[in-house]
Amino acid sequence: MAREDDLDLGNDEDDGAQAPKSKSKLFIIIGAAVLFLGVSGGATLWLTGMLSGDDAPAADPSASGDKGAAKAQAAKPKTPLNYVPMDPPFVVNFSGDSDVRFLQITIEVGTRDADMVERIKEQRPAIRNNLVMLFSNQDPVTLNTREGKEKLRAQALAEIQKVMKQETGNAAVENVFFTSFVMQ
Repeated sequence: MAREDDLDLGNDEDDGAQAPKSKSKLFIIIGAAVLFLGVSGGATLWLTGMLSGDDAPAADPSASGDKGAAKAQAAKPKTPLNYVPMDPPFVVNFSGDSDVRFLQITIEVGTRDADMVERIKEQRPAIRNNLVMLFSNQDPVTLNTREGKEKLRAQALAEIQKVMKQETGNAAVENVFFTSFVMQ
């Protein structure tokens, strides 16, 4: 017959051995998490260039033939975007059998060239003329979709760039933003 000493009845002796094992697992997990966060934070800082410490501009990547770096540099904006409002809002009437009778659009033009802001303002009458002609020839059914609005935005950008290129020799307008779009 087996004695009580030989049987494992879940005595408190084993619980004491389990506590250090579970604490050591906890310390390993916490240490791994801290290490992971430190490495990912350092990698983020390094990739964004905050950790490089270089104040000197980097060498021109296009000169070395590194196309990936050239694309990354081209994607980085060199200066902030300047917004030029085209006030007052554009209001055009629709003709036809549609329930929609008029369109009101508020537009802001974006350029990175600070010198072009004044030139855009100077050319506002010509720009507004071309945009009124463009907006009045739209189909209200098409403009109810996002794709229709995006197409109209691209056409508006092309019209503005065309005027700026003709009048100043520099398109300089990078983007057009609809800040209000009302159809009734």
